[in-house]
Amino acid sequence: MACTIDTVKSSGLNVWSDEAGPAPEVDIIGVQGLGAHPYYTWVDKKSSASRGNEPEKSKNNAAFWRSKNSTEGRQGDSQEDSSGGCMWFRDLLVPEFKNARVATYSYKSDWRDRVVKTILRECAEQFLNILSQHRQHANERRRPLVLIGHSLGSLFIQQALVIAVHQQYFTDLRHSVAGIIFLGAPFQGSDVAGFGTWLARWSGSDTTLLELLKKDSPSLFDLSRDFWGSHSDWDLVCFYENIEDEYGPIKKKVVSPKSATLLGKRMMFLDTDHSGLNKFSGADDENFALVLPELRRMAQGGASIVAKRHRARDNGATHGNIHWMVPRAINNLFTGRTDILRRVQGALRNNEAIYPNNQRRFVITGLGGQGKSELCLKVASLMREEYVLVVAATWFWGIFWVNVDNPSMAKNDFIAVAKALGRSVETLQEALQVLATTKENWLLILDNADDPDFDYQVYLPSSIHGALLMTSRVAECSKYSPDAFEALIGLGDQDCKDLLLKASKLPPDSWLSYESQAKEVIQLLGSHTLALIQAGAYIAKGHCHLHEYSEVFQRQRKRLLEYRPKQAQSRYCDIYATFEASADVLKQSQSESGEDALRLLDILSMLASSVLPLGIFQVAWNISKRVPNEGRVESGKIDTMSRSHVSKLPNFMIADAQKWDPYRLSEAASFLVSLSLVTRHDLGDKVGLSMHPLTYAWAKDRQGPEQQKKSWITAGCVLAFSRRGISIWHTQGRLFLPHIQSYLDMDVRKALWSECEAIITPILLNCSRILLDMRQDSRLELLLKVIFAELGQDPAKPSMEYVLLYLYDLQAENLYALGKIREAVALGEQLVKIRETLAENHPNRLSYQHELALTYMRNMQAKEAIALLEHVVKIKETIC
Repeated sequence: MACTIDTVKSSGLNVWSDEAGPAPEVDIIGVQGLGAHPYYTWVDKKSSASRGNEPEKSKNNAAFWRSKNSTEGRQGDSQEDSSGGCMWFRDLLVPEFKNARVATYSYKSDWRDRVVKTILRECAEQFLNILSQHRQHANERRRPLVLIGHSLGSLFIQQALVIAVHQQYFTDLRHSVAGIIFLGAPFQGSDVAGFGTWLARWSGSDTTLLELLKKDSPSLFDLSRDFWGSHSDWDLVCFYENIEDEYGPIKKKVVSPKSATLLGKRMMFLDTDHSGLNKFSGADDENFALVLPELRRMAQGGASIVAKRHRARDNGATHGNIHWMVPRAINNLFTGRTDILRRVQGALRNNEAIYPNNQRRFVITGLGGQGKSELCLKVASLMREEYVLVVAATWFWGIFWVNVDNPSMAKNDFIAVAKALGRSVETLQEALQVLATTKENWLLILDNADDPDFDYQVYLPSSIHGALLMTSRVAECSKYSPDAFEALIGLGDQDCKDLLLKASKLPPDSWLSYESQAKEVIQLLGSHTLALIQAGAYIAKGHCHLHEYSEVFQRQRKRLLEYRPKQAQSRYCDIYATFEASADVLKQSQSESGEDALRLLDILSMLASSVLPLGIFQVAWNISKRVPNEGRVESGKIDTMSRSHVSKLPNFMIADAQKWDPYRLSEAASFLVSLSLVTRHDLGDKVGLSMHPLTYAWAKDRQGPEQQKKSWITAGCVLAFSRRGISIWHTQGRLFLPHIQSYLDMDVRKALWSECEAIITPILLNCSRILLDMRQDSRLELLLKVIFAELGQDPAKPSMEYVLLYLYDLQAENLYALGKIREAVALGEQLVKIRETLAENHPNRLSYQHELALTYMRNMQAKEAIALLEHVVKIKETIC
């Protein structure tokens, strides 16, 4: 029997529709607000003054703060009863929704009653239990449910559904919620609650609920966050008041629009104050006309939504999501990446309410072997587990992995996805359309989008449904998700240590004793993820101990970096194969920029892995333009660069151009950057490139002996020509130093002497001058010893060949810089003697006499220094 005004309960469920006849198809239940009457809270008095009657409204609102037990208060209720009115759940919803069970839920929440003590969680649990008791039969448990909450009642609904997430008993009920109407819900509290708290304390009443309802309440913030985390994709509509309430002289909205709405959810105002949000005068009430369409939509469309939710749970609650197309399990060595995992998961979760018109995406770029694919495997696994734990959120009904390494493979994978979804397709476009029209929440992982010349947009389903996770070595692919991407780098120090020691199969309780050894290996390998795993596998196999690995690496670098474990191999099996895949992209491009990029890579491998300012190429080009076409005119200078050296410069420098054009160099650098083979650095108005230590090693080792010789000569020509660009070496010498040092350390130079002496000697002498200018005296000493030995000359006895004097000049300056003054004086005197064959006023002869005088001074030979300086001055005066 339907409830009446005489049978209405102060606590519990009051059903207003007649339960005789066919079983209802939907439940519509309203939950009252704070201090509400179980019947009159939903009644609008037809015979009372209009809503525009401000004095009456002021009187009614003021009555809200009077004591519940006062005689005046009870008489007011009696007056309302006798006046009649529209109880809209009974009078409007029951006839409108003939297939529905219409009810209201009441509870004792009057803060003015000293006997009543109300706790939100306690009341919410009571609501869940009573509602479940009324849905016990098989045809009731999964019946669609539409909830309507007024004010505090909205918070009861929120709290009840949050509790239901964690209590399996209420799973059917929670999944059956087709939609929720919030009427003036104080999601962020209310200013008025503060005044009410003061009154309650003054009267000795319980303040628990009023404290909760205060503006910016931390408890309400936590509740909204928990509710949003598991129900953000549900059908929710928020209505809020447009008229201020009056409390004597005070005018104020009980709940502000900001507090009454949820981010990203639809919101509408009703032309009434807070107490009028839950009262409608009849079917022609303008406010009711705004609420009714939302109720109709939820009640009529709820069956399919609820059925889908229950079906997903039935099919996937025990085995994860329904569709799981992922190629392999997570590597049990997976370590760290906690922050990035959290970021990816956050970006991929169902946040349609926040970004309703955008597909959720995240792009991971970075060097090969850093663990991009493994990270995606971990994300897929975590979000699959998340699906199991919180089924109703249906994070991912399907998780699909597509390898886009090449078009044919991508096409086959997409067609396989479509077939898994029960659709027979033959083309890529048809398969993409299947995903685009699938409304369930899916995750598509596009792995290995590594070709910078390919437009991967063709693989993006044309819809905002689902989520996309992409991995690529191409940094430019971050454009597919400009607000959510990560350029993956090595693990943190501690995670690197854990990974290396775990892969080495060393007992965890002994890890502390290997701390320093592990750190050395990590620095050696540049924290590269795959390199650490394979180093650990090499050690675990017994090929060497952890403390020996660094030494073995220096001797057998290529062998170690090409080592392939027998089990749990990565996609490319070894480190070098991982990098070579990027080189293949450059070769397969069959473009000028691809060839230039490979040539630039070869040159960089002959220098150092640290930042190289690209301005060095322009400086070298400028100096090379000064070399006359007829070759080495100044035969008296052994360090002179010739046209032969110009011909060795890389094509991207365009040596025969009349004006420096950086286009090809810039394109080559960008190609390498796009594949993560090098890293770009901004150096003010200039650009620099650096390489990961392992990429640098691979770029060098991948070249055969002959190619290494060519690359070494080319790099040397760039360095030698740039030496005369004094400004760049003075302003950026700190950056260039490791490159000149690394270049001179190359073993290849010795093999070149016999066949390329005319090319090698000027290069090394210009490099010697660079070392001298940068005061790398000890390093210059070693280099000069090599040059003297290769040329068959005695460094202490100058050759009478004038062409070699420049070499001995360097030796004398180096001896002076090293503090070997006596040797410098002895050599200098010989050099002056040899130059006496020149005219007395020859600049070269005078210049060296001046240098020798300075050396005398430092050797405390003042008499000789003065005599020689007077001679130089006298000759110069005759010239003037």
